[in-house]
Amino acid sequence: MRAILLALICVACAATAQEPTGVHDFDFLVGDWQVHHRRLKERLAGSTEWIEFDGTQSTRLALDGAGNVSDNWFDIPGNAYRGVSVRAFDAKSRLWAIWWLDGRDPIRALDPPLKGRFENAGTFFADDTFNGRPIRVRYIWSQITPTSAHWEQAFSPDGGRTWETNWISDFSRRTAHE
Repeated sequence: MRAILLALICVACAATAQEPTGVHDFDFLVGDWQVHHRRLKERLAGSTEWIEFDGTQSTRLALDGAGNVSDNWFDIPGNAYRGVSVRAFDAKSRLWAIWWLDGRDPIRALDPPLKGRFENAGTFFADDTFNGRPIRVRYIWSQITPTSAHWEQAFSPDGGRTWETNWISDFSRRTAHE
């Protein structure tokens, strides 16, 4: 009985001594990726027409590992562009914040950050505007493996009661010889 009690105490001590979860949630994204994108042609307009295109993403750690930066290339026919994702983890709130910088308008003010965490999947929310009307924005990171990941963006015009998924990206890790 004493051995069982000591074992339980050791397990509890080990669990509390581990580094807080969260700060390494996006470590899977570090490196170079080939990305296949699908984006609705028109958002929040009842569109069912999707535009498909490829791109790349290269992600590096920042903030001594508590953040990262992704350089994105979107090879949209006739409208290719770059963008940058910046992510930072706040140890106090245990939330990630995600900002987007669009290369087509690099001096525009940054959108409000999406904030959230990983619990089964990574889910992040922000209040924003689209075409002059208030919306809720959601990102979901899921299906994460060492060589692949899935990302979706959705907008809600009604405070989160309904969602329109308008951008889907599937990531495949690039190998050294690509």
